[in-house]
Amino acid sequence: MHPMRIGVDVGGTKIEGILIGDDGRELVRRRISTPAGEYEAIVAAIKGLVGDLEQEAGGEASVGVGHPGAISPATGLMKNSNSTVLNGRPFDRDLEAALGRQIVTSNDADCFALSEATDGAGAGFGTVFGAILGTGVGGGVVVHGRLVRGPNAVTGEWGHNQLPWGDESEMPGPICYCGRRGCIETFLSGPGMETDFARATGRYATSREIVDGFRRGEPVATGSVDRYVGRLARGLASVINVLDPDVIVLGGGMSNIDEVYARVPVMWEEWVFSDGVSTRLRRAVHGDSSGVRGAAWLGGVAR
Repeated sequence: MHPMRIGVDVGGTKIEGILIGDDGRELVRRRISTPAGEYEAIVAAIKGLVGDLEQEAGGEASVGVGHPGAISPATGLMKNSNSTVLNGRPFDRDLEAALGRQIVTSNDADCFALSEATDGAGAGFGTVFGAILGTGVGGGVVVHGRLVRGPNAVTGEWGHNQLPWGDESEMPGPICYCGRRGCIETFLSGPGMETDFARATGRYATSREIVDGFRRGEPVATGSVDRYVGRLARGLASVINVLDPDVIVLGGGMSNIDEVYARVPVMWEEWVFSDGVSTRLRRAVHGDSSGVRGAAWLGGVAR
C-alpha cells in the first residue's frame, strides 16, 4: 500500500487531480482543461498531471482514475461515455502504458459512491447506493467498503431503467440519448426537470430558475418541483426493492434541492415492498470533490 494516493477525475471540460494521505486529508489539488476532442492529448495531459502530483508527494503514489462511461468487460474498450472521444478506446491500458505502471480506473459515479462510503455521508453503513443527479443520472454501489463491479460494468445504472409506476402523462416518456424512451435520466436529470417545465408551460427555464421559482411560491415552478420529488421517490423505491441499501447518498446539482431529503423518504413508503422503510437518504458530504476523492481511494485498491 502506498501512503499517498493520487486521484484523477476526467470530465468533459476539466481534468482534476488530487493527492491525499491515507487519512483522507487533501494535500494538493490541480485542475487543467480537458484537451478538446483529442484522445492522445487527454492521455498525455493525465500523465503530466500525475507527474506533477507525484513530484509534490516526493515519491510514487497509487493512482486511480475516474471517467464518464465504463470499460467494457467484453471488449476492453470504453463504452457509454458522454466524452465521446474516449469511446471505443482501451483507455485504462493506454493510461497504464503512458504511466508505466498498473492503475485502477472506474466510472465517475462509482468513484462518487466509493468516496461517500469511505469518509462521507455513507461512512459506517453496510450497503451504500450513491446516486448522481446532474446533467445525467448515474449510480454506484459499495458494500462493506468495497465497490461492486458487475460482469457488464453497469452496476448502479438506475438512470437507464424506465421511470417506474408511470401515469399516462409520463408515457412513453422523452427520448433518451441511449435510444430508449422514458428512462429515469430523462426525468430526474437537470435537463429532465427543464424539459418537464417546458412541456407544462411552453417556456424554457433552467433547473436553478425553476427551483428558485418554487422557493418564491410560483405555482408552475412548484408543480415541476413536486413532480420531480414524486418521480425521485418512485425511482429510488425501485432501487430499494432490488438492493435494499442502508443509505442512499445523493450528489450532483439536483441533490441541492433541500426539500428532497424530508419529502422523498415519506413518499417512497408507498412504493417500497415493505411494511416500513429504514433506508436513510443523505446529501453527499464531499459535493463536487467526491469524484476525484473516490478515484484516489480507488487507486489504493488492488484489482
